[in-house]
Formats: sequence, C-alpha cells, structure tokens
Amino acid sequence: MKDLHISTPGRICLFGEHQDYLGLPVIAAAISRRIHIEGRVSNTPSIHIQLPDIQSEESFPLIEAVTYHKDRDYFKSVLNVLKREKGISFEKGIEAKVYGNIPINSGTSSSSALVVAWTHFLLKTANHPIDPVEIGQLAYLAEVEEFGEPGGCMDEYATSIGNIMYLETKPNILVEAYQAPLGKFVLGDSLEPKDTIGILKHVKFGMLDAINKIKQVYPDFQLSKAPIESAEQYQSLLNPDEYALFYSNLSDRDILRTAKTMFEGKDTFNDVKLGQLLSAHQDNLRDAKRVSTPKINRMIEASLNAGALGGKINGSGGGGCMFAYAPTNTEAVVEAIEREGGKAYIIEVAEGSKEEI
Repeated sequence: MKDLHISTPGRICLFGEHQDYLGLPVIAAAISRRIHIEGRVSNTPSIHIQLPDIQSEESFPLIEAVTYHKDRDYFKSVLNVLKREKGISFEKGIEAKVYGNIPINSGTSSSSALVVAWTHFLLKTANHPIDPVEIGQLAYLAEVEEFGEPGGCMDEYATSIGNIMYLETKPNILVEAYQAPLGKFVLGDSLEPKDTIGILKHVKFGMLDAINKIKQVYPDFQLSKAPIESAEQYQSLLNPDEYALFYSNLSDRDILRTAKTMFEGKDTFNDVKLGQLLSAHQDNLRDAKRVSTPKINRMIEASLNAGALGGKINGSGGGGCMFAYAPTNTEAVVEAIEREGGKAYIIEVAEGSKEEI
C-alpha cells in the first residue's frame, strides 16, 4: 500500500455549550488547525506510531484483543471497536507518524481529532467505505464509551463531518451540515488548565437536580419544550443557583435556535447578529453557569474592544480557550488577546476529516 495521509480538524462549539448532556442540540464548527496521520501498512504484525510533537512513540503487537495498559489508550481502543462493531481486523501492521497544530488540553478537541483521524486511517487501510457520520460514531465509541468517560458525542461528529454542524442526540442522532459564509475567528488559549470535573459538579449536576425538583411537581416537564416565558412558574421550586442555571439553559437553547435559523438560510446571515448571539451565550456561561475565568473574561473584553463582533469561552470551562468572531480587525484582536497573556491563533471554518492527496 502507498503512503496514506489523513488530516482531521479541531473544533469550536458555537452554540449549545453545556447543553448536550441535557438532551439539547449543539452547533459546532471545525477549525483550520488539524492533526495529521501519515503512514503505511508494514510487513510486521505490530503497530508503531511516532509522536514527534510530544517526543514519544507507541508500539504494540497486533493480537486478537488488544489489551489496554493506560487510561484513554486510543490507538488500541479504535482497533478493538472496529473489530467488535464492524468485524474489521488487521493482520499486517502499520508504521505511522502523528503530528498537528491543534492546541492540546484546551477545549478544541485535540483528543477527539486524534481518535477520528486514526479511525479514518484504519478504515481506509481496510478498504472500508468512508462515511463521516459512521466515523464519528465509531470514534465516539472508542474515545468515550470504551473508557466510561462522561462526555457527549459532539466532538467526534464535529471533527469528522467538518464545516458547521448541528447535532441532536435525543431521541436519536440527527446531524445537519451547513455552509454559511463565515469570516475569520481568533482562537485564544488562556494557557490556564481546564477544571472540567469542578465545572461539571456545579453546572451539570446542579441542573440535573433542578430538573428533578421540577419533575416531582410537574412530571411532564420537558426542557426542550418549556417556553422561556414560563420559567417563573418553576422559580419557587429551586434555590437561586438552580434557578439561574435553569433560566440560562432555556436562554441558551433559544439562542441556538435563532442561530440555526440563520445558518439554514431561513433568515439572512448577518455577521453582526452572529457576534451578538455568541456574546449573549457568553453572558450566560459567565454569569449563570460560572464556567469562564477572570483571565478569559478579560481576553474576550479586549477582543471586543479591538473590533471583534462577539466571543465566548470554548469547551467545558474553568480554563482552556475562548474565541472571538473577527471577520475584520483580525490582527488587532490577536494583539489584544496576547496583551492579556493569551496565545492567539487566526482560524477559519474548515473541512472535516479527509485524505490528503
């Protein structure tokens, strides 16, 4: 087999942050920073992968059931999932190199991009038909289900499908892709480590407790259908923190619906309106869900002062990245973010996982 080169993008979550685990939809965008896997089939029954970005490598033999020796052993988990779900096994080995420029551990889905790229790479070597939705599903099984992780499936589908993606997970998986005329973004890495566990303790479980309290009195309550105008009727059932989370989730749900209408072409696409929706989402994430940090707040404020049209924190929160929508004044926004101590990258909406020719 000739050398194969697969590249997969990172992603930002435009709308629906902290909503997927509540059964609400999300809108994500693939970004123009990617992870690459280059390699070929070898004559030895083993996998050997060079990881120059982290000055490491992985090697292991191909056996019937590949045993995990560490948490999130993704190169092995994809092999096991493909065998179990698709009956695909590998007798010949693979020599490969993995490298990329997606910020690591910062909320831009570097790990999901890796798993998607590896899934795509292995399916291609097995001459299996390439379907981005199927790749996203298999990568989710290998990254999340295989290791009992708490995450949703947005990252795997978004990086596999690419461009702008709308995703529903309840009652069934529904994926739509959009080609909206978006300009440039600036991604800002705060260089602060994320506090995913601490954030989820407050935001996820606090909201699930609020829903349970409401359902004890109103058993037919559905978060996806409750009008935001009806929020006050539930206020007496919740403490102030729970009510703030509850109201912000209704608000973010409706912000996403407005954006979806615009992306679908049912309303005229407007850069200014997109920026306003992003900033409204950030207001909820900062004030009610409290997932932003003082440094990220300063980076967003500096971006807006430099000419960005809107911006928000990206990912679970407590650190990591933010992004600003800056179709103009892009370089000024970069400088503003870096003056606040962040690392800035100019990004655009990008294709999903693909074979590089």
